[in-house]
Amino acid sequence: MDHSTGSRLRARRSFIFLPGLKPEMFPKAVASGADIVCIDIEDAIHPDDKEEALTSTLALTATRPEAGAAEVVVRINSVRTPQGLTDLAAVIAAGPDGPPSLMLPKVGSADEVAMISGLLDDAGLDTTLHAIIESAAGLEHCWQIGHASTRLQALFFGAVDLSSDLGCENTWETMLYGRSRMVAAAAGAGLDAIDVPWLDLEDMAGMKAEAEASRRLGFVGKGSIHPKQIATLHEVFSPSAEEVAHARRIVAAFEEAATGLVVIDGKLIEKPVLRAMERILERAARVG
Repeated sequence: MDHSTGSRLRARRSFIFLPGLKPEMFPKAVASGADIVCIDIEDAIHPDDKEEALTSTLALTATRPEAGAAEVVVRINSVRTPQGLTDLAAVIAAGPDGPPSLMLPKVGSADEVAMISGLLDDAGLDTTLHAIIESAAGLEHCWQIGHASTRLQALFFGAVDLSSDLGCENTWETMLYGRSRMVAAAAGAGLDAIDVPWLDLEDMAGMKAEAEASRRLGFVGKGSIHPKQIATLHEVFSPSAEEVAHARRIVAAFEEAATGLVVIDGKLIEKPVLRAMERILERAARVG
């Protein structure tokens, strides 16, 4: 069962969470315009309410609610915890009525992803997977994690948990190594790399600056904590008309020249640049 084409078919410029205890918020989350709507039964839920959140979430996803173009994902608890195993067992028991995609938090090894993928295989489910890299172990093994299953669509960078695990501050400078390593792992596995949400709603300029830095690093999207952030994220992570036109011009030049380099506007452009231009056109196609 090969799910590897999923990453090439969807825009993942933004995601937004809604708590699993409040399924009535789902239409509002979809209306936000986020590319990914994630129903959270992990961090957003008090331990005493986990079972209720699981029941409510599975009841919601069983109805296949109208989500438009949004990708619907459920963030379960870590399968290294009893609650995470309960979540996974319930998802599998739900069969085709279960969530179309799962977000796996605090992934620490490739074996973890492979085990989940194997259980989904045995159940005959098409469920896709997203993995969050947010621990020292996860960062160390992110290359192997990215290659652990064709069900994987994206790696998410969890700076808050990672900085806590590492005992460092959560700043761009301290997290740059982690971001860079995860982006490389995602690229090596053909997955999307998606950055952590910006948590200061009053600093939209700061969010845009960090999103632009993330894009330059190789991320294709970034999380949001409020709908008002999404338009800016989509602007940052969507290729501009000028970028698309430039990319098309370079691709056409290489097609005509049939050589390893071309000269455009007096600048020598070598063939490795072609892949970068193809990526721009691929992203443009994803966002329509």
